[in-house]
Amino acid sequence: MKQKQHGFWDDVKKHKALLLMLTPAVLFFLLFAYVPMAGIVLAFKQFNYTGGIFGSPWNGLDNFKFFFGSGDAWRVTRNTALYNIAFIIVNNVLQIFAGILLFEVAGKWFRKITQTMLFLPYFISWVVVGAIAYNLFNFDVGTVNVLLKGLGMEPVDIYNTASYWPVILVVVSAWKTLGYGTIMYLAAITGIDTEMYEAAEIDGANIFQRIMKITVPNLMPTVIILVLLAIGNIFRGDFGMFYNMVGNNGLLFSSTDVIDTFVFRSLTTSNEIGMSAAAGFYQSLLGFVTIMLANYAVRKYDKDRALF
Repeated sequence: MKQKQHGFWDDVKKHKALLLMLTPAVLFFLLFAYVPMAGIVLAFKQFNYTGGIFGSPWNGLDNFKFFFGSGDAWRVTRNTALYNIAFIIVNNVLQIFAGILLFEVAGKWFRKITQTMLFLPYFISWVVVGAIAYNLFNFDVGTVNVLLKGLGMEPVDIYNTASYWPVILVVVSAWKTLGYGTIMYLAAITGIDTEMYEAAEIDGANIFQRIMKITVPNLMPTVIILVLLAIGNIFRGDFGMFYNMVGNNGLLFSSTDVIDTFVFRSLTTSNEIGMSAAAGFYQSLLGFVTIMLANYAVRKYDKDRALF
């Protein structure tokens, strides 16, 4: 007897519970990621409020010429890329180190308390972090300058000196994301077969040899996936961090202005909607090209570890 083939709706009925659980995520990305993509036409239009997004006249590549001719394109692109490269390297190294350290710690309660303490900054709003930074670095009453004055040293005008901020921002990013990344790497380490550790210990391997020969190699697939995902956002700055830490302080733009803050400022101060859309399109294109190149490089090295 010929077996009846299952159709699309049969699969939907069979997996309706799973599909129902997936629905909120699908709707979220449709509403906030795919539908807004229609606005990309603004990058090629001379926007006016009478015509709106789709009724405004086309102006070709004039918005891109305006963006690249403004002199800001190279600065914000450089800052965005360099900051994200620094975040990827510093944050992942610290997170891997903390994950391995917590895994090797024998005390169960110490591990749990440390995990909680590391994870707490992740839940602090960037608005609050910006306020903490202001109270630390304010020239007149900031904690850092009060201590320097108490020691008989000259105060440091941090909010008027651009060269300090690359270090400050990298340190703050590492502090805030350390706990979240540590938990992901700790989960990956916990999933490694314990028999490998037991066999290495029987063979006389010390703790450092076990880490270098077992833990780190087995962590590499997780590291590659997380780095690839981060590389996809290498040209997308953390607007919340940069805006709340720096604000509209023009003296710091040379070392802190990224594409996201530039677009926001262009919209709010000069109302350059077309140019802002062109900068956003340029940012998305850079991100797409970067992730494709990174994934291609990983596929050439090890096809099984690539995203696609």
